[in-house]
Amino acid sequence: MFVCGVDETGRGSAISGVWVSACILDPDKSIEGLKDSKKLSAKRREELAEEIKDKALSWSIEVASLEEVETLNVLNATLLAMRRAVEGLYIKPNKVFVDGNQLPDIDIPAEAIVKGDDLVPAISAASILAKVERDKVMKELHQIYPQYGIDKHKGYLTKNHMLALQEYGPCPAHRKTYAPVRRLLEKQLELF
Repeated sequence: MFVCGVDETGRGSAISGVWVSACILDPDKSIEGLKDSKKLSAKRREELAEEIKDKALSWSIEVASLEEVETLNVLNATLLAMRRAVEGLYIKPNKVFVDGNQLPDIDIPAEAIVKGDDLVPAISAASILAKVERDKVMKELHQIYPQYGIDKHKGYLTKNHMLALQEYGPCPAHRKTYAPVRRLLEKQLELF
């Protein structure tokens, strides 16, 4: 039986899209230290991501683009990317476990598990793969837009990110439909 774990990262961010991974682990190849990616150091996540890619039976990473997030809303864009990630596996799973409380529209038995990234190793693996991939893109965006400090907050609205947004306004990678960003844009329009 092939069990797949699915998780996303970036859903609560104010920048860019949402990264989703689906992963089927090999029960004969153990990977030590799998847990919620947020509970691991960046270095450990990167090490585990390489090991997961090497040992998993199948894995897939998909992105709900900024445009999809803006058009469909973040939840629907995430569910679409989840479906694409599961469909991107070269082994069709018998069961899909998704972190959270929402399920994508797929033709495979699936179960949503709140805090599943700490409970189901395949979800933990998917969490790590998605986070490492998204963090790479956040580092690239920081090179283009260093004034926002994206390398530190990864697009989440920290105090420093909000201060940078107020000073510089949103960049093209910001989610214009995200309420705090939208309010800043509305204030800028009022000035003209």
